[in-house]
Amino acid sequence: MTQTLTIARRELTSLFFSPIGYVVIGLFAIATTLIFFLWFTPDAPAGMEVSFWWVVWFMIFLLPATSMRLLSEEYRSGTIETLMTSPLSDAQVILGKWLGVMGFLLVLSVPLWIQALVIELNGSPDPGPILTGFLGLLLVGSLYLAIGAFASAATENQVNAFLITVAVISIFTFVTRFLPYAAFVKNNDFLRNTMFFANINTQFEDFNRGLIDTSNIVFFVSATIFFLFLAVMLLQSRRWR
Repeated sequence: MTQTLTIARRELTSLFFSPIGYVVIGLFAIATTLIFFLWFTPDAPAGMEVSFWWVVWFMIFLLPATSMRLLSEEYRSGTIETLMTSPLSDAQVILGKWLGVMGFLLVLSVPLWIQALVIELNGSPDPGPILTGFLGLLLVGSLYLAIGAFASAATENQVNAFLITVAVISIFTFVTRFLPYAAFVKNNDFLRNTMFFANINTQFEDFNRGLIDTSNIVFFVSATIFFLFLAVMLLQSRRWR
């Protein structure tokens, strides 16, 4: 576990030595602040639901920018050979890198915590939906970053890793939201319900309303583990090439 945390710290630190880390933080802070000032008016309900709803969409493009270099950069620079000849297992490498970008996600959420504090000081918000909303964002982010780790393990080109991540996330957001209304799906109850269940935004909505449903947590945790497992399998496959 110590070695995994060492990789996580290295990955987190590297993001603050890379321009992309500051670009992502800057864009996220500006976007969320604009949304906050547009919606947090004297006559608006004291809450973060609107901000959280937008953040889920922002993360589709911002988080892949932070995860695209996880393995791709190691492949490109040749340092992957050092990792693969170290006593670390492939699972430890993937988990450590994923934990590193998860740490970056926590840093990224600081503007949202500041906004929540402003609402608390200037209104009487229900803390339930705010706390569950943050939990939901953490689960959504963990899945997006796991998908990013999988995509980065699949290619040494960071741009390709970014595009693959966005494409996979889009399947779980855009495709599963609109495909259930297509004629060949609409009349199939099982397929339609499966599409709705697989939609990330639908799974997040309960958290944003202040609800914690076990099925939502199981969805995010199992999907995150699945993509991390795929990343481990891809990394292992390089050992045998």
